[in-house]
Amino acid sequence: MTPPLLEIRNLTKTFGSLKANDSISLTLGEGEIVALLGENGAGKSTLVKMLFGALQPDSGDILWRDKETVISEPAVARRLGISMVHQHFSLFEAFTVEENIALGLPDMPRAGLAEKARTLSAEYGLPLDPGALVADLSVGERQRIEIVRCLLQNPTLVIMDEPTSVLTPQEVERLFGTLRKLKAEGRTVVYISHKLEEVRALCERAVILRHGKVVETCIPAERTAAELASAMVGGAIANVGRTKRTPTPVLAVRGLDQPAATTFGTSLSDINLDVRPGEVVGIAGIAGNGQSELFAMLSGEELAAKADAVTLLGEPVGRIGIDGRRRRGAAFVPEERLGHGAVPPFDLSDNALVSRHRMSDGTAAPLGFLRHGAARRLAARVIKAMDVRAQGTHSTAGSLSGGNLQKFVVGRELDAKPKLLIVDQPTWGVDAGAAANIRQHLIDLAESGAGVLVISQDLDELFEIADRIAVIAAGRLSPAAPADTLTREAIGLLMAGPAPSSPPSASPPSTSPTHAAGPPSPPPASPAAEHSHAH
Repeated sequence: MTPPLLEIRNLTKTFGSLKANDSISLTLGEGEIVALLGENGAGKSTLVKMLFGALQPDSGDILWRDKETVISEPAVARRLGISMVHQHFSLFEAFTVEENIALGLPDMPRAGLAEKARTLSAEYGLPLDPGALVADLSVGERQRIEIVRCLLQNPTLVIMDEPTSVLTPQEVERLFGTLRKLKAEGRTVVYISHKLEEVRALCERAVILRHGKVVETCIPAERTAAELASAMVGGAIANVGRTKRTPTPVLAVRGLDQPAATTFGTSLSDINLDVRPGEVVGIAGIAGNGQSELFAMLSGEELAAKADAVTLLGEPVGRIGIDGRRRRGAAFVPEERLGHGAVPPFDLSDNALVSRHRMSDGTAAPLGFLRHGAARRLAARVIKAMDVRAQGTHSTAGSLSGGNLQKFVVGRELDAKPKLLIVDQPTWGVDAGAAANIRQHLIDLAESGAGVLVISQDLDELFEIADRIAVIAAGRLSPAAPADTLTREAIGLLMAGPAPSSPPSASPPSTSPTHAAGPPSPPPASPAAEHSHAH
């Protein structure tokens, strides 16, 4: 018999009192696509980091082509033929796309690398400018760099950690075609995803982890998404539900124009949008089409040229910064949780203060003093409400898994009981159970009378929670149309081109699983006194 490509025997990894991987054993054959499933904190990332050499096991063995192997660092993994697309990016913001690719591929000649990357990225529908600075790119564009860098290595084993988070349904299908081609060539793919319908469509085998142990191996196509999710969390997952919304407006955006702040940014042109209390409005779009710029303008991170371009509860706030908008009842969850939504070396108590230090809710005291006891209680409250898997309020943000940190950041904003919540990619990298929990919290917030605006590349998510959906493309926003009049396919096409001047054509919702204005206004004058860059 042909030996397996990779075999793991009793692999164990412990962090303090937490056993992240507990005697895990599994095999990977050549030419198969295997899903690695589990809720946040189940041990998936720890396991694949050991396979990629980023972590070392405490005990257990790794066999590569039937030979015991020590993968001491990622360079060793790459020489073996193991490549990985990371969920959290390993990129230098001050360097260009080409420079970041070159740093990750030290053995590849630099000559012609930019053209190879450009050609490969276009071939896979993930366009990249090799000369662009990473600091100027959105999270979605940064993930494209990881995917292209991985494929340039011509790997034998490809580990993909949430690779479709920022892709349209059409791009997902194209990526799936690429992965199936890799399989046909005898290559093996380990596929980590919380999009279980994708797993059912793509993967021939699934290994399910729970609390650091392998609890089941199954054929995904023979299970429903609900059954897979239940196996991951060890119980049934509640259905997300919503009711009718009231029509009273809470957020109004009128004629919002903003030139791109950088060469590689996206200009916003004539943005018009309403969000009413009691409703969830979704904004769909491919990463890099103005989502980051729109979030910055709506949150007050960047100021509009005119005060009445953004109105909150009837009050013009276009020239008021983040803290001022928070004091008026708004809350914000940015796209990048680690570094923007939370400070990696700060513990959860201090991170609870990141968006609350100017609020009169008990965490701040006069003269700039902070009440750390109140901050610890706030952090503990969020940890309990959102089921954040952490060792306590003293845990640092950087020590949490991506999904658990996302739950904490979202929970921190929900705890403020805002009248308006604007959230960018609410469940990116979050397991099925936690994603359902976050989505239900967003709907519950709307049910309480708040307005919720969700920017997301996950169309399934938007169709599940949104009352109305708009599409952003090339910095222009289509009018929001009722979600039940739209299809995933129609929105996916609109995401790939300029937004229309009228709502997308009405038609019954799909049941298939997937996922010219005048010149822009001049840049605003110096920031207002209340302007702040802290979320």
